[in-house]
Amino acid sequence: MAGTSRTRVQHFAVSLDGFGTGVGLSREAPFGHAGHKLHEWMFATRWGRQMFGQEGGTRGIDDALVRQFSHGIGAEIMGAGKFGPPGWHEDPDWTGWWGANPPFHTPVFVLTHHPRPPLEMEGGTTFHFLDAAPAEALAAARDAAGGMDVRIGGGPSMVRDFVAAGLVDHMHIVVVPVLLGRGVRLWDGMESLEDRYDIEMVASLSGVMHVMLARTGG
Repeated sequence: MAGTSRTRVQHFAVSLDGFGTGVGLSREAPFGHAGHKLHEWMFATRWGRQMFGQEGGTRGIDDALVRQFSHGIGAEIMGAGKFGPPGWHEDPDWTGWWGANPPFHTPVFVLTHHPRPPLEMEGGTTFHFLDAAPAEALAAARDAAGGMDVRIGGGPSMVRDFVAAGLVDHMHIVVVPVLLGRGVRLWDGMESLEDRYDIEMVASLSGVMHVMLARTGG
């Protein structure tokens, strides 16, 4: 990838059996039967508690890594399933899970087969709805990012598509010690990923494993 702008996946959580989300997604259950199991480690950090206006929280490697959420990010690309539950495109009032001030504070490009006009939110987040292939979406996000990095926000199927297209420079995957048994896997179709990425792994006292993948020679 040329230039200083990188394409990154940040602290994307999967279960021990590789699922990045569960089944039965709805307005009440954004991750289906997985609930909050994949993200409890994040909510327990000092950064995670501050996000919800709470005090305390753990420090250490979990906290240090999640604090990189906004560092150097100029735009995000997310799949339709991250923006809303099945059928959200039929509700003109749906504005995402995050309330009036989403945590992104950048342009966000939502890949959907049901485009709609851009949605400007508080705090600098504007959702753009595109029916586009990965390379086309990344080009639009890079234009909006102003030389900063582009985050690939998920879900797992979208991450797989961008990796398969050779568009991802760096991934931080968090393996959480739970078994979901069903859902959408991240790793399917990624055989021999180690031939394309340098991989480092480090365990946290919380029980999660941080897996860092950097494009070989990048």
